[in-house]
Amino acid sequence: PRNPETPKPRNPETPKPRNPETPKPRNPETPMIKPFQKDDAFLADVRACKDRAGFRAWWVGQSGFLVQWDGRHLLFDPYLSDSLTKKYATTDKPHVRMTEQVVDPAALDFIDVTTSTHNHTDHLDGDTLSPLRAANPDLKLVMPEANRAFAANRLQCEESWPVGLTAGEFVDVAGFTFHGIPAAHNELETDDAGRHKFMGYVVQFGPYSVYHSGDTLWFDGMVNWLKKWEVDIAFLPINGNKPERRVAGNLNCEEAAQLGKEIGAGCVIPCHYEMFEFNTASPGVFVNTCERIGQECRVLEAGEKIEVVK
Repeated sequence: PRNPETPKPRNPETPKPRNPETPKPRNPETPMIKPFQKDDAFLADVRACKDRAGFRAWWVGQSGFLVQWDGRHLLFDPYLSDSLTKKYATTDKPHVRMTEQVVDPAALDFIDVTTSTHNHTDHLDGDTLSPLRAANPDLKLVMPEANRAFAANRLQCEESWPVGLTAGEFVDVAGFTFHGIPAAHNELETDDAGRHKFMGYVVQFGPYSVYHSGDTLWFDGMVNWLKKWEVDIAFLPINGNKPERRVAGNLNCEEAAQLGKEIGAGCVIPCHYEMFEFNTASPGVFVNTCERIGQECRVLEAGEKIEVVK
């Protein structure tokens, strides 16, 4: 007889219950998530805020954020195309898009500097960066020094165009000071010269500091790299690390909340979710964790902004 304390085996024909923390796949007949604002409305909002005190940050999807300060504009890791959806459309790993694109990169004709934290296409996208550079002839691109040759080949640009940065060093570009921070995606990978291929950035401007982690897991010493800065906003991924996805992993919801707490971040804003169906997470779990541990947070809709004034 079966031990009454042993769970009854599940009928293999019965669908396995969905983990309530796992986002429900989008019905292909359901329209994509609409941004808070997009296209002309988004551009009008950015331009209307240009002369305000403090700074603003808009989430533009995946790990992309537009930071506006003192009339200047920094664009973190933009992915504003459908290049990955097209690339994987006929494979066994389709990148089905969940959220509509916020803005055409060619319309962003006011960007001073943009970044790439590593070489994955959603962080170094030729279909985004090429039209962005065409619209901004003086545009600068900050990226890991270890990746400059790779980027020049992908973007079909001169290798001298990207501004290379290594962990532990800093560079001033367009009024923003970028400090290089290692990132583990999934490892702290370096080139032959010991330069990190995956990085994040602490960026200082005026009295403000923001941290964009890029794609990363928690690694030994990470908090020590970051807690010396008084970070006003930390932009952190929450999609987690699941090998069955067959892609490199990230912080999960609980880890992102806890990292913000340990580095003393004024606010944590989650990212890297609701772009592709196979690689997303529920921000509700992140919010619940932040509330439990007393970490300030803000969940933005695509195209929505947060304002910070000191």
